[in-house]
Amino acid sequence: MDTKNTLGTTQASLVDTVLNLLFPFVPLLIAIVLVIGTLIALHYLLLAKQSHLTSEQKLPRQVGMLVLTIIGAVVIAMTLPVSESTRNQVIALIGVLISGVIAFSSTTMVGNLMAGIVLRVNRPFRVGDFIKVEGYSGRVTEMGLLDVELQTESRELIAFANTLMVNSPVSVTRASGAIVSVDISLGYDIHHSIIEKHLLVAAENAQLSEPFVQVVGLGDFSVSYRISGLLTEVKSLLSARSRLHKAVLDALHNADIEIVSPSFMNQRPQPDGLKMIAKSPGHTKQEEASPEDVIFDKAEEAEQKEKSKETLLQTIADIDAKIADSDGENRDELKHQKATAEAQLATLVKTKNEEG
Repeated sequence: MDTKNTLGTTQASLVDTVLNLLFPFVPLLIAIVLVIGTLIALHYLLLAKQSHLTSEQKLPRQVGMLVLTIIGAVVIAMTLPVSESTRNQVIALIGVLISGVIAFSSTTMVGNLMAGIVLRVNRPFRVGDFIKVEGYSGRVTEMGLLDVELQTESRELIAFANTLMVNSPVSVTRASGAIVSVDISLGYDIHHSIIEKHLLVAAENAQLSEPFVQVVGLGDFSVSYRISGLLTEVKSLLSARSRLHKAVLDALHNADIEIVSPSFMNQRPQPDGLKMIAKSPGHTKQEEASPEDVIFDKAEEAEQKEKSKETLLQTIADIDAKIADSDGENRDELKHQKATAEAQLATLVKTKNEEG
């Protein structure tokens, strides 16, 4: 009997010892479970479930999740079963680590973020515009908070940091029209007034408005001319340049004018009076494919979606104004129209986000 009592007392003492050892860790375990559970639930509700949000719309929520994660880490540190001085040291260490991360990353990230805000306020260009920066030219496909994506004439996608777009000169082709021009060199044996007449005809045949001719240089063996015209449909900029080159060739060759641009050298024996003019195969004109449809496909799609988004937002705003001024009979119909427009907007944003 004494042996059993001794064994029971020993087991009870062992249980008490284990409980005494684990008891200080109970607040820590509870804090870990609550913090992790809360962060997982908020991530699901704010980000994972909201798949239709764009990257710009997700950014504030992601920043909020980061702040909550830091707060959760501090809460866990406060429940550590250590002395108060050690606990304060752990919290101070967390603060130092966070400050170091911010110090190393804030220069670039915050700079790009502020530059993105500047681009949105000033709006020097929009999605779909032709721009040229740092020697690259193309159409804008996306304007993010940290970078701008450009689709070049070789169909490549290049991302430029917003700080670069703000600090570097950016050439923007105006949506109201662009000047398309061709430089060409011709001999001194033909009067410039004759050349000007044929070049103006070429610009008209290339479907350019308000054409004009400039004499841009007098070389040792040739005169440099520039024929320019206004293109109102800037989306066909590449096609317009090609049309103008072809029209200049046709206009000058049909007028029996020899082109000596950029330099002309012929070392083969030729009969006197022979001119290097290509003969036209006739008037068999065929429909040409537009290179812009292939080169700037993403930029064109992005521009159309941006315009559709602006149209839907304006439609929703107009419906809200009508709802405020309407009576009870038309209110239900207007609310239905608003719900339809909002559903279309959500689908458009979701599609854009998935493709992005």
